[in-house]
Amino acid sequence: MENNIESKIITRTSIKIMLLNGFLAIIKVLAGILGNSTAMISDAVNSISDVMTNLVVMISGKFSHKGRDDDHPYGHEKFDSMISVLLGAAIIITAFEIGKSAVMILYNYYVNKVDIVHPELVALIVAVLTILIKEFMFHFTRKNARLANSPSLFAQAMDHRSDQLASAGAVIGISGSMLGVDVLEPLASVVICLFVFRVGYKIIKTGISQVVDQSADEEIVNRIKKIISSHKEIIHIDELRTRQFGLKIYVDVEILVDENLSLLKAHEIAEGIHDEIEQNIP
Repeated sequence: MENNIESKIITRTSIKIMLLNGFLAIIKVLAGILGNSTAMISDAVNSISDVMTNLVVMISGKFSHKGRDDDHPYGHEKFDSMISVLLGAAIIITAFEIGKSAVMILYNYYVNKVDIVHPELVALIVAVLTILIKEFMFHFTRKNARLANSPSLFAQAMDHRSDQLASAGAVIGISGSMLGVDVLEPLASVVICLFVFRVGYKIIKTGISQVVDQSADEEIVNRIKKIISSHKEIIHIDELRTRQFGLKIYVDVEILVDENLSLLKAHEIAEGIHDEIEQNIP
């Protein structure tokens, strides 16, 4: 039942985000053509790629939240983490293309003496509107990612933030160009693409760590040890292992208690620790 609810959240969120990205793509194309802005046209292509990304996330949401079966006794959650890696790669590719385009504009301007076309006000208005819409999309997607325990939706939320950086670069560049500083637009694009690249790298790193069952960070492990040690019946923690699986953390603990305790009492101690860890660590 829980998997079905999470899958529905991912599907509904992805459809709404896909429609918003489609709307942004259309107005960016129009603003780019009417406003003589190559930056807006490039940003429109970015929005179109976002629409395709939404489709991928919807498909992954269906697969990753399927229940256990004979071939996948631990479920399908890692499909979601793998999609996060692909989204991170898509963001890095976008950053590279933005940077390459900006460098070529600068090269043609300084070497081939090709003028940079001044954009119109409509391009600036749409760039500012994009930042506002993307801010809403970021908070909306992040909230639902938490509800659905979905790494790919979190990756999408981060993608919205990277899109904001690109649009902020467009605002700076368009404004500067309109004020007569022609090179400001491509220069801003080069700087922004580095920020976008960093976002993509972080998403890939997180996704890979979840796929390979990386342990929880040291702070969480220490909190778990503190919870266990707070029980006076515990003589020693024989073994403590953690691993990240999607957005969940799995914990394997072996504890040493007095050998004279009954099996029932030892079980009650273990259950108490289990419950306390779940209550105190999200």
